[in-house]
Amino acid sequence: MEFDLQEELQLLEDVATYDIPHEHDISSMDARTVSALLEGAVESITDSSDNITDPQVFDAYRSLLKHAEHLQGTTMSKLLDSISSAFQAQVDASMRDTETEEQETFASHKMALEMYAFLLQWFVSAAEKVKATGEEDAPAAAPRARRGRGGKAAAARAVASRRSEHWSWQDQIPAALMLASKVLRLKTQRLWTTTPERDTFINCLLNPAHRISQNEGYMKSQEIRLGVYKCICLAVKHHGHILAAQITIMQNLQYYEHLSEPMAECLTILSKEFDHSQLCDEILREIAGKTFNAQDTKGPRAFSRFLVRLTELAPRLVLKQISLLLTHLDSESYPMRMALVEVIGHLIREIAVSADLNMDPQQSQKQLNGLYDLLLERTLDLSSYVRTRVLSTLAKLCDLPVKFPKQRLAITRAAVDCLKDKAAGVRKTAVSLIVKLIVTHPYGLMHGGLLGLREWKTRYDNVVEELQKVEREVAKAVQQVDGDAGGDGEEDKDGEEDEEDEAEDGEGDETEERASKKKRSKKSHEGSGDEMDVDDDEENESAEAREDGDVDMADGEEREEAQPKRKKKPRKSQLNIDALQSEAEAIAILDSNEMLHLKLRKRYYAEGLSFIRLVEDGMKVIEQLLASTSKAEVLEAMEFYRVAYEYQFDGAEVGIKKMLHLIWHKDHSATSEDGKELKGIRPRLLECYRSLYFDALPDMEPKQQVNRIAKNMIELTYDATLAELTSLEEMLRIMMEDDQIHNDVITKLWQVYSSERPLPRAQRRGAVIILGMLALARRSVVADRVDTLVKTGLGKLGQSDLLLARYTCVAIQRLNGSAKKVKGSLLDKTIRLQLDNPLFKKLQDALEHPCRHKDWFGMAEQAINTVYALAERPDIFCDRLIKNLTRRVFGPKPDKPSRAASVAAPEAAADPDAMVLDEENSENAENAEANPSQGAASANGSPDGGDKDAGDAFELSQLLFVVGHVAIKQIVFLELVEREMKRQKHEREQAAKAARGPEADRNAARDTVEELDQVAGNVEDDIGEKIATMREIELVVDTNSLLATFGPMLVHITGSPHKYKNRTLRAAATLAFSKFLCVSSHFCDQHHGLLFRVLESSKDPSIRSNIVIALGDVAVSFSTIVDENSNELYRGLSDKDIIVKKNTLMVLTHLILNGMIKVKGQLGEMAKCLEDDDERVADLAKLFFSELATKDNAIYNNLPDVISHLSMGDHAVDEEAFQSTMKYIFKFIEKEKQAENIVEKLCQRFRLSEDARQWRDIAFCLSLLPFKSERSVKKLVEGLPFYRDKLHEPDVYARFQEILAKARSNKSPSKPETELNEFENILDEHRRQGAEDQAFEKRVEKNKAAARKKATRRTARKKAVPQDEQDEE
Repeated sequence: MEFDLQEELQLLEDVATYDIPHEHDISSMDARTVSALLEGAVESITDSSDNITDPQVFDAYRSLLKHAEHLQGTTMSKLLDSISSAFQAQVDASMRDTETEEQETFASHKMALEMYAFLLQWFVSAAEKVKATGEEDAPAAAPRARRGRGGKAAAARAVASRRSEHWSWQDQIPAALMLASKVLRLKTQRLWTTTPERDTFINCLLNPAHRISQNEGYMKSQEIRLGVYKCICLAVKHHGHILAAQITIMQNLQYYEHLSEPMAECLTILSKEFDHSQLCDEILREIAGKTFNAQDTKGPRAFSRFLVRLTELAPRLVLKQISLLLTHLDSESYPMRMALVEVIGHLIREIAVSADLNMDPQQSQKQLNGLYDLLLERTLDLSSYVRTRVLSTLAKLCDLPVKFPKQRLAITRAAVDCLKDKAAGVRKTAVSLIVKLIVTHPYGLMHGGLLGLREWKTRYDNVVEELQKVEREVAKAVQQVDGDAGGDGEEDKDGEEDEEDEAEDGEGDETEERASKKKRSKKSHEGSGDEMDVDDDEENESAEAREDGDVDMADGEEREEAQPKRKKKPRKSQLNIDALQSEAEAIAILDSNEMLHLKLRKRYYAEGLSFIRLVEDGMKVIEQLLASTSKAEVLEAMEFYRVAYEYQFDGAEVGIKKMLHLIWHKDHSATSEDGKELKGIRPRLLECYRSLYFDALPDMEPKQQVNRIAKNMIELTYDATLAELTSLEEMLRIMMEDDQIHNDVITKLWQVYSSERPLPRAQRRGAVIILGMLALARRSVVADRVDTLVKTGLGKLGQSDLLLARYTCVAIQRLNGSAKKVKGSLLDKTIRLQLDNPLFKKLQDALEHPCRHKDWFGMAEQAINTVYALAERPDIFCDRLIKNLTRRVFGPKPDKPSRAASVAAPEAAADPDAMVLDEENSENAENAEANPSQGAASANGSPDGGDKDAGDAFELSQLLFVVGHVAIKQIVFLELVEREMKRQKHEREQAAKAARGPEADRNAARDTVEELDQVAGNVEDDIGEKIATMREIELVVDTNSLLATFGPMLVHITGSPHKYKNRTLRAAATLAFSKFLCVSSHFCDQHHGLLFRVLESSKDPSIRSNIVIALGDVAVSFSTIVDENSNELYRGLSDKDIIVKKNTLMVLTHLILNGMIKVKGQLGEMAKCLEDDDERVADLAKLFFSELATKDNAIYNNLPDVISHLSMGDHAVDEEAFQSTMKYIFKFIEKEKQAENIVEKLCQRFRLSEDARQWRDIAFCLSLLPFKSERSVKKLVEGLPFYRDKLHEPDVYARFQEILAKARSNKSPSKPETELNEFENILDEHRRQGAEDQAFEKRVEKNKAAARKKATRRTARKKAVPQDEQDEE
């Protein structure tokens, strides 16, 4: 029988037409006949594997395989087993015979081997088509089970029979691959003398392996995967299959994405286990020569995964070809650039970790430097994905045992630069990289790893001083030995200084300059009591131990660079070796070693300082990222500040406090991004704060743990602003509700607060602040210790520390809890105490106690708030208080009061939450302390009266402040009274209804329901009107009212700043006057003009700031009054004082967005704030416009006024500011109809403007519009007559070119550009015409000027001639 394998394989490509001489029609045969046919063939090849050459046997197998889809599972299994066993027997026989030297002996196996290989390949392709019954083709729905006796047994037998027929090809694959790999161990060059024949046989064996590998499901099995690898490796290693394998692998990478990583693994096995790297080299060279375009995504992604995986497994193979592969760093396809970035990262790891014996260390270092430079260059890649991958790769390299200090500084610098990247993903990864750099920093060898800038600066300065001292000693020693050596010593010193400068990094050179920058530092508040001084001794001991430790430089790179210095020093001393004495020589050598040691330390500290400064610079940007809209970015920034705080960076505390405001973030749920689960921002914030301040430390006693947590909580209040305290309050409330704060900590806080030991004031204040915050969630925290609060905060300690008394009042107010009032509800759960309660006596004593400190005003405010929150009749209390203070101010005074005994002088402490009130200047304050009559302003306007007519200005300020605050609190109290009256009325109605009974109630409801509703409504109105009358008339207008008595006084003092010069008095009077305006519309109508006059004329920024805030409150109460005078309010936006400007912007934002005042063309003043120098003002303005954009057409309607306001007139801004402002505002013009109308209006403006500046501004505004529709372009073309004569202005024409570019990019591809091209030509023509006209006008003007000049000269000559004649006469 003749058998040509190549020919048969070609015929087999179309199985349907494949001709078999003795074919059996399997499809028409029953199972028994098929089984008999197979049995006969199996018996034949079982007797001898050579029987496959029998045409009958071979054709029987071929017939079965041709009709494999008709075979049962058992038949397929038996078919494979017979082929495999016979093939193996034939291979074994071939191996034995090839050991002999006779050609005829082993040549006889050639045909049989080819036949078996042919059958095996055919079986694999047939099995792929058939597969298992139920693997892919689901069986038909099972028939309903037979009911009745024997049903279950029958069903079980049917299942068993189906299982016997099931056959899984996947389970047979490993054995088939093992057989193929065994065949590949044959010495094929002896069996097949020609290369084409041998290659055909090898391809026939490998085709099943390649076919199997193309199935992604099979390649998930490790056993199958290794079988495929083994077949390919054997073929390449022993049978010269390199070229065919290269082609196949490249095709697999191109068309089968799942084979990227398996092919890399295969090449690794080929290289490492079979010692054959030639194929890998060829494939890498071919990949290096490929080009990928930006549109192709599938190909580059597969090749990139292949390269990355290959570099992970066999980096040395890739390193040999890296010079060729680096061309892909400039590829258009960003996946390839990303792959090269990762490849470079793996190569750096390989070179750094495993030494190459064949490469010089210096060459390795040079190679590393080059690879690092390539990575750092890629941080400027155009694709944000590549930049992100670069940063993540650098982060992985931070874990290397070799630290590369110079490269780390360059990486840190690049990471800090990337913090300003426009892509959020890049910024997030940059923050993550900086965190990694901090955690793995190499500067922890000597001092424990903390990175405080001040400590490191001190260490650097100390070592520089020591080094200079040693250098001087060495110079002296050399000079003593030989006088001539003095000059050499100075040269040596200069040389050493040069070396030092070279040793320092570039950042280290700026040590002195950068250290001069002001840094915000963490203030330490130490308590004298044992309860708060926790762990100080242990920390000191550990710090001393670190300081005393010897210096050991463990950086390998530093040791290498230090070696040449060891050689240089002895060489310098050898210049005068003959003159040196033995003792001096020993000293010089000793000093040389010490100097080397100090130089290394200096370099170490310089690099550490450079790293710390870079991170500190980056903190300013990361602080802004806390407000990012990207959740992942915010979480990464929070993690950075947590790590930076643990490493004690100087600027970390500022970020930790900024983080606190994220407690108000609405994102509480966890999400997933890039396969990672991201926590909610608020849960992550709570977790950070717990880890920093609240979690217990290991190896610490429980009592110490409680002390530490209490101390941390108290320190959070130090130097905190009102916003930070508010956010801290919310955080502690949440933690308290979740039972995360132990009762022992609360007990400790009470101990600190009530301690009789002389604790620092800030510590005691912090304790009561925290207790008040915790009481928001659990009222019992304060309710159980009211006596302690009254005794401590309102006793002697409170009198000497007014801030303590103030925060104590806040804590007492928490007795009413924090339940929010439901609008319209009559329910009131507040606690009300009788006035005879000792609490109110203490509050009155605190308010009336003589005091001359500004903190009294904050304390008085909270004390009055406490009275109105808890007292049954606060009006009676305040009536008594005001009368007592009035007697103190206006009553008779002793001749010479002893200030020392009566006046408490608390420690002046800057409190950001204190009321904005001005103290007198130091001279007036001193005079007031020495003699109250000299430092007081006249209360009745007669400063030259005697002592009996003079009043104390500060005491009068206190009285007026109380009067004003009582007035405003009385309004709130009246609302509560109104609600209580309605509640009582409602209860009476309910009781009457219950008394009538159900039947009478139904009759009454049927007869008089409308009448009752009307009466009830009238009663409700009566209550409301009664309360409104009390507010309008009785409080501050009625002559019988106590508060009304002070109305004229407030008007007089506020309106007479020239007479009442005391700043505190004026501020208190203005504030009280503002509060009176909020109470009564009658009072407001009469006197609101005075407030506006004071706002305009006052030179005191604090008074102006208070008036602006007060006007916001007045607008809430009586909007029409402020709306009529809104122009006065807008003036505050141009105030020189930044606080006044900020408060004005905030008040206007509130009033405009809530519709309390109407915008009448003043929006341009708000727009100016967008470009304000102060960042807070600019941010507030941006917030205002972004919120205003949510209102219907608000920005669109006011846009023309804003453009006019900023472009022309007295309010105009410079062009750069105008463009920046307009660029921001035009972002909110999104509706196409609005854009069309704006185009029309702006074009008409050209006609009315004659100034070139206005032309440029209008053209710039036009260029900001999107021009998405044809109608917008049409409006622009229609407006051509208005601006054609302005096109000669270069900037105007350039803006129209930008508009054309936009119009073209938004145009539909199907429509021609004829109209746009025509419009462009018209514009260009008018530009040329305008330029010619301008040139002509200039020439005319020039000629006119020359003519005028000539005429002037002629006239001057004519006048000169008569004058000369007169002189001659």
